[in-house]
Amino acid sequence: MQTSTRDRIVVAAARLLQRQGYVGTGIKQIAQEAGATLGSVYHAFPGGKEAVAVAAILHSGEEFAELLRRTLSTEEHPADAVDACARELATGLRESGWVDGCPVTAAALETLGTDSEIQRVCAQALRRWEDLVHDKLLAGGYPSPDARELATTVIAALEGAEVTAQVTRSEEPLRVTGRQLARLLRSYGI
Repeated sequence: MQTSTRDRIVVAAARLLQRQGYVGTGIKQIAQEAGATLGSVYHAFPGGKEAVAVAAILHSGEEFAELLRRTLSTEEHPADAVDACARELATGLRESGWVDGCPVTAAALETLGTDSEIQRVCAQALRRWEDLVHDKLLAGGYPSPDARELATTVIAALEGAEVTAQVTRSEEPLRVTGRQLARLLRSYGI
């Protein structure tokens, strides 16, 4: 199946943002990586770099949501599922040479304090990921208020551990975080 020019631009931008951040990624580089002309980038995204970045973050957010869905479904107990997710993230990060971290973090951090569309889609992605963990916890028998707070804790801890793993070039922060999150979840006696 052949992908459209717009899709190629979005995928290329997503990978570049993931590896270089928003500030470090230029529109010309996106066009080159996508095998597209600069004119076709502006035709598909009249809003320029920010519009491309928003589409790329939405794409990456959905990719990560799919990874979460898949990984969370591999284990019946939510504690085991969250630990499995941390292990999967650790392996993927190592296999990428420590460059393919969270697809949202870099753009989110670089645009902090702004009221931009980038900030809105980053926040939307984080909430969506929390919702996936929340749903797994509810299905596992956790009470709703606890499930909501635990889902926030899980995503925040995994995000922080992923950045730490990237910086230290070690799987250990993610693996430790997965084990400790599992321990926390099991402490509820569910």
